[in-house]
Amino acid sequence: MLNRTAATASLAILAAQISINIGAALGKGLFARIGPEGVAALRTSIAALLLLSFAKPWTFRVTRVQAPWLLAYGLTLGSMNLLIYWAFERIPIGIAVAIEICGPLAVVLATSRSARDFLWLALAVAGLALLVPWPGAGAALDPIGICFAVAAAACWALYILFGKRASQVESRTAVALGMTAACLITLPFGVTAAGRELLTGHVLMLGAVVAVLSSALPYLMEMKALERLSSRVFGVVTSSAPAIAAVVGFLILGERLTAAQWLAVVLMVTASAGCSLTSKPAVERAREDVVT
Repeated sequence: MLNRTAATASLAILAAQISINIGAALGKGLFARIGPEGVAALRTSIAALLLLSFAKPWTFRVTRVQAPWLLAYGLTLGSMNLLIYWAFERIPIGIAVAIEICGPLAVVLATSRSARDFLWLALAVAGLALLVPWPGAGAALDPIGICFAVAAAACWALYILFGKRASQVESRTAVALGMTAACLITLPFGVTAAGRELLTGHVLMLGAVVAVLSSALPYLMEMKALERLSSRVFGVVTSSAPAIAAVVGFLILGERLTAAQWLAVVLMVTASAGCSLTSKPAVERAREDVVT
């Protein structure tokens, strides 16, 4: 049983996941005007400014050894943001997030030696198999969108690995500098795709909302909650992300999933939650290095 403090922290993590996915849905609504590249650029650049003002990284010293890991961490974060928005453009956000969550799941499974973890792997593979656009399948998903989501998952896995190295720097500093480095990836694409449209009042305002909902606010909520939660509970709660994304996608964007797609989402959520519950503590910490 969770005590009241842990229950409150769990609700904060759940609220952070809802915030992230509402931000994703609002961002997708901007695609017609500035494209996924423009949304990714606004999200990372505005979030970087907010995080820099909050973390004040200039008060901390980054060594020559730490700097390359921070750069790799940030570039991977930027790539992950761009790829998942490209996936959102072509497939429902609930499906894209379900595929993307395979990234951290793969990291946990790769470092686990438990035979029962093959069950979680089997569930994840079954979920992915349901999403593959097999010939003759009804309501087949865009294969390019699936590829973008898989690439985003790979970036998420690398993001965790690079994040563990970058975490040698104070956490708020690492995230603020990482988000700044992410702009090196997203801004060139965003400026090329949308140009001056990025700076129009309405677009800039919605971009700021997306940045707050998808990055700054959930980061602060998760940072506070992690002080009161075990990594197991954190992993289980964050595993709900694909289901939350699917519901938000339906409510805000009218994205309807087929029964098979919902089953795939359930399988992916179960695999991620089960892996979090049964993984060893040393492995679990890989999940905590994820800042969405």
